[in-house]
Amino acid sequence: MADLTSIRQTTDNSGNAIAAAYAPANNFIAKVGQGIAGRTVIVSVVGSGGDVSQVELNGTIANITTASAAGAGVSAADAFTVVGVTGTVASGTMYLALQGTGTVGTDAADYYAGVTVSVVADFAGLQA
Repeated sequence: MADLTSIRQTTDNSGNAIAAAYAPANNFIAKVGQGIAGRTVIVSVVGSGGDVSQVELNGTIANITTASAAGAGVSAADAFTVVGVTGTVASGTMYLALQGTGTVGTDAADYYAGVTVSVVADFAGLQA
């Protein structure tokens, strides 16, 4: 493998020159939002007995992505794209990373019978 230790980045992603004085002024600038792109929502999924079965997880994901849910507070405009799933089926709460602009249904059985979805974090889209 090539030795890249002598390689230095000389411009930032906007084409601005990077000098020693650049880093302290431009590093660690915290802003509300995230760099993934559009709005990202992290939700927890709790099954009927506390644990989430594979059937409950599959049904919840299918209904979140099409917004064809039983809950009265969910409409077709509220469909999300599931971009991540974590947790262990049948071993407690599962977590989903969703992208979309709609409203997450948080009433019991909004997406699947016996399943409750709760918003854990809501990251706005890219901001200037």
